[in-house]
Amino acid sequence: MDYIRLLRSNPDFAKLWAAQVVSLLGDWFNTIVISALIVVYTEGTNYQGIAVSGYLIARLIPPLLMRPYAGVLADRFDRKRLLIISDVLRAIAVLGLLIATQGPEYLPLIYVFTVLQFLIASIFEPARNALMPSVLYRDQLVLGNTLSSITWSAMLAIGAIIGGIVAELFGIQVALIIDSGTFLLSAVIVMTLTVPETPSSEIGEKARVVLDKSKRTFLDGVRYLFKHPATAAAIFVKSGLSIGSVDAVLIIYGTQLFVIGDQGTTSLAILWTAFGVGSIIGPIITNRFSDGSVRVLRRLVIVGFMMVITGWILWGLSPSLELAVLAVMVRAMGGSVNWTYSSVIIQKIVPDEYLGRMFSLDFAGFELVQGISAITVGILIDAVGTGNVSVIVLGTGILSFIPFTIWIWAVQQLDKREDALTKTPA
Repeated sequence: MDYIRLLRSNPDFAKLWAAQVVSLLGDWFNTIVISALIVVYTEGTNYQGIAVSGYLIARLIPPLLMRPYAGVLADRFDRKRLLIISDVLRAIAVLGLLIATQGPEYLPLIYVFTVLQFLIASIFEPARNALMPSVLYRDQLVLGNTLSSITWSAMLAIGAIIGGIVAELFGIQVALIIDSGTFLLSAVIVMTLTVPETPSSEIGEKARVVLDKSKRTFLDGVRYLFKHPATAAAIFVKSGLSIGSVDAVLIIYGTQLFVIGDQGTTSLAILWTAFGVGSIIGPIITNRFSDGSVRVLRRLVIVGFMMVITGWILWGLSPSLELAVLAVMVRAMGGSVNWTYSSVIIQKIVPDEYLGRMFSLDFAGFELVQGISAITVGILIDAVGTGNVSVIVLGTGILSFIPFTIWIWAVQQLDKREDALTKTPA
């Protein structure tokens, strides 16, 4: 396969990818365990929806607040070193969750240590994405990002399932200790990575933008974004596909509507696996229609938005777990396609000196919309009841037409702008 050839031919990218695999395993390892624990702790209360959404908010809002600093760190300091520090600190934060497993009275500590874990994680992803063009050649960017995206999706499914199984067999405490160890292993792998001084993707393509590191501020990044509408459009994609809270709805479907296993851990695992599988196959299918050019990638993002809308609507109409699984897969396919190609577009059109801040802003937009969605969905679930959650899902599908329409307009405007710039004067 092309992915295997890429890993064999590029050992430094292989190491970065391996670190991502292990680190993502750590991020998702405790998802089912902690989600189910929150549901158990809030059984019979009138704030279960808010409690579940609060967990998701704890994973989203702190990184959002950290993004302005994370992007600057990724552009000012050694990105490899930032990855190592992030992994070690997350290992410590996850161990703190051990205290929260002692009983319902410790529920607040789940949010405290989740905030710490994902606050630290906010440094990891912008640094890793900004580092990828340094170890990938320009013609490897689509393939490398696709592998990165499907790895994220695969580890979402595999990590959650493994975490649930380990917790079932050996207990929650053992699962969390193993979870902490995954971050330490990721740090060790990153230590072996060699990063070239000149980004591989820029060799022979363009001169680098030389900017003193002391001038690489957040505001400088914002000014760059406003001057480059193509970059701003690419950053819009992740925000646009994030309307609605997949995680919150998925947790309710798995633990309240289509319950299989103790506290719905099995049904949760099935639904998360469906999401992971859909995320894997989405970009693999659309890559067949891609030539790697930015123009074609933008059009494939249109297809991704269509999948997102279709998935939400099918999910809202699903009367059974089997049909919900299919709907979740379609929704995940579209999200993965758009996530992958928006990242590639950013890496192709943004100079290395700005990549950390652009990816930081990219993730910030995603987390802002996700945070608002998690709060809104939590309130709506408590208002209409878990039995009527399908109405919320259908409404999300209808709202998703808005970013879909905006993106089509943006693609048309960018095409006109680029055609005008390349047109030869008479």
